[in-house]
Amino acid sequence: MGPPLGQLESAVTAPASPPEVLRAPLVVEFPFTRSLGPVQSAFLTGLREGLVLGVKTSDGTVMVPPVEYDPRTAEEIRELVEVAATGTVTTWSWNDRPRPNQPLDTPFAWVLVKLDGADTALLHALDAPGPEAVRTGMRVRVRWAAERSGAITDIACFEPHDGTGSGRAEPHDGAFAEPVTGIVAEARLDYSYSPGRAQTAYINGLSQRKTIGERCPSCHKVYVPPRGACPTCGVATTDQVEVGPAGTVTTYCIVNIKARNLDIEVPYVYAHIALDGAGLALHGRIGGIPYDQVRMGLRVEPVWTEGGRYPDHYRPTGEPDADYDAYKELI
Repeated sequence: MGPPLGQLESAVTAPASPPEVLRAPLVVEFPFTRSLGPVQSAFLTGLREGLVLGVKTSDGTVMVPPVEYDPRTAEEIRELVEVAATGTVTTWSWNDRPRPNQPLDTPFAWVLVKLDGADTALLHALDAPGPEAVRTGMRVRVRWAAERSGAITDIACFEPHDGTGSGRAEPHDGAFAEPVTGIVAEARLDYSYSPGRAQTAYINGLSQRKTIGERCPSCHKVYVPPRGACPTCGVATTDQVEVGPAGTVTTYCIVNIKARNLDIEVPYVYAHIALDGAGLALHGRIGGIPYDQVRMGLRVEPVWTEGGRYPDHYRPTGEPDADYDAYKELI
C-alpha cells in the first residue's frame, strides 16, 4: 500500500515579494464539419453562382437566410425562391475596430438587410466611409466576392445603392451542378489569458519540477492547481503547499481516437491523479504500462522530458496499490 495522502505534504516558504503575474496569448479553436440539408445546400450553392435563394413558408413568408422547417408550424418546407441582390437596411451598428477574419479590415457597419422579395433580414457587413453614411432605410446591394466557393463569405459585403427593387420572389428549383453538401464551421477565439496570482505560482513551480497547491485556512483542503480562493468556504488561500510528486489514480478513461496535432499513439489512458497531499485530483496521461493494466488505486509518479514545462505523463512507481479508503473522497 502506498503512503497515505498528506504524508508527503510540506509547506513552501512564500517569497518576499509576489512574482509577476503571467500573461500570454491564447487561442481556443474548434472547427467542425457540418453536412447540409437540401435547402441550406441550395442556398450556399446559389451564393457560389451569384444569386440569393430564400424559402417560402406555409403562410407565404419568404425567409432569407432560408430554414428547412416552418418556424410557426414546424413543418418541413422546400419551396425555394430567388430574391434580388438589392435590399433595404432595417437596423445597423458601427464597428470601428474590425477583428481578424471579419468581412472587412477597415471600419464598417453590421447591418440587417431585407433583400427585395424577402420578408426577413440577412446579417452582413456594409462597406461605408463612416457611421454618418449609414442609416436605417438606406438602399444597398450585394458586393460579390471575386472567388466564390459556396459559403456566406461569397457575399463579400453590402455597399450603398441608389436603385429600387421589384420586390418579387421568383420560383427556383434549387438544382445546380456540383451542389455544396457540407461546410467546415470555424469557431475560434483569440484573447490574452492571465492565470492570476495563485496559478502563476503553480506554473512557476512546475518550471522547477515542483507541484505547488494552496491550502484553505478554514477547511484545510489543498487545491491543485490552486485557485486563489476556496470555492467551498469563500476565503482566500495564501498558504502554499508542495504536494506529490507521486500520487494515486482515482478514475481513468481509455482514449481510442487520435487527436489532431497530438503525437500520441492510441489507445492511451487519461486519468485523474490525486497527488500525495492534495485535496483534489488533477488529470494526466498514464504511460509505462499497458493501457489495459491501468486501474484505480495505481500508484504513479511524474515523468519529465528534457526542457518540459510540465510532466509528460505519469508512470507506475512499483508500490502496492493504494487502499480505496485512502482516495475515495477524491473520486
